[in-house]
Amino acid sequence: MGGWAIAVHGGAGVDPNLPIQRQEEARQLLTRCLNIGISALRSSLSPIDVVELVIRELESDPLFNSGRGSALTAKGTVEMEASIMDGVGRRCGAVSGVTTVKNPISLARLVMDKSPHSYLAFSGAEEFAKQQGVEMVDNDYFITEDNLGMLKLAKEANSIIFDYRIPLTGSDICEKAEDAPPLMMNGLPISVYAQETVGCVVVDGQGRCAAGTSTGGLMNKMSGRIGDSPIIGSGTYACDVCAVSCTGEGEAIIRGTLARDVAAVMEYKGLGLQEAVDFVIERRLDGGGQAGLIAVSSKGEVVCGFNSVGMFRGCATEDGFMEVGIWD
Repeated sequence: MGGWAIAVHGGAGVDPNLPIQRQEEARQLLTRCLNIGISALRSSLSPIDVVELVIRELESDPLFNSGRGSALTAKGTVEMEASIMDGVGRRCGAVSGVTTVKNPISLARLVMDKSPHSYLAFSGAEEFAKQQGVEMVDNDYFITEDNLGMLKLAKEANSIIFDYRIPLTGSDICEKAEDAPPLMMNGLPISVYAQETVGCVVVDGQGRCAAGTSTGGLMNKMSGRIGDSPIIGSGTYACDVCAVSCTGEGEAIIRGTLARDVAAVMEYKGLGLQEAVDFVIERRLDGGGQAGLIAVSSKGEVVCGFNSVGMFRGCATEDGFMEVGIWD
């Protein structure tokens, strides 16, 4: 075994005009979360505990699209989803359509640990949360003024593409070029696409892997829409070989079963982690889908890969390596 390793992400697909201040805020948050995970690993917490701990921190900060600060539905509400998976025994839990659970990743963990099921959604997930005594808040807790403004723009102007974290001032809004192709999803044009999601993957010194992913989904999405983040094998996967968390165009990630495919080509083709991530990013995103992922192997390797314009990410290993980045 190669020692412990950890990676975190705050979403793939970054507006190239994202203000420097926001970039620095993102780097600081990713660094803080990495340090939380590193301290936990040094204290011998299990990989699944570290994943939950780090994602709870990401969900509690409004900077990225998960928990507080989640993207809004077309109705102006928040519907969150999350999943978590322990490579030991391939145990997993997932939730969708959560509206009042403060930390969806912890509810997903409870589905895994305290229910006979792997996936609960909407009213069933909310009822289970009440039964388990998890912390509940009003839906308004998750909604920020920035996101309310961005939802308004999304409804009013199909010609504007923006990152939902960009401040609402005229100079900071990125106008779409007249000759640029329309933004598409599943072959249909969409008015706005906020790709940001958060995730964490961990391997400990014994080679045990775990992964988790959490998101508010797409800005201005249809109520009831479910993306890749809660789907085991698409947005999240962990086994005795590796752990993977994906981010980006959910529909493309679902079609490509991106997270599971990394493990599959390692198992069946004998590829190393870097080769597997490269293969999946290059070969499994059809129709021009844009996405990214973070992955660790049971050997202590850590890899980040993406085909989008940037991905908020950070990683660290037991030998002292640590890196936080946004661009290529």
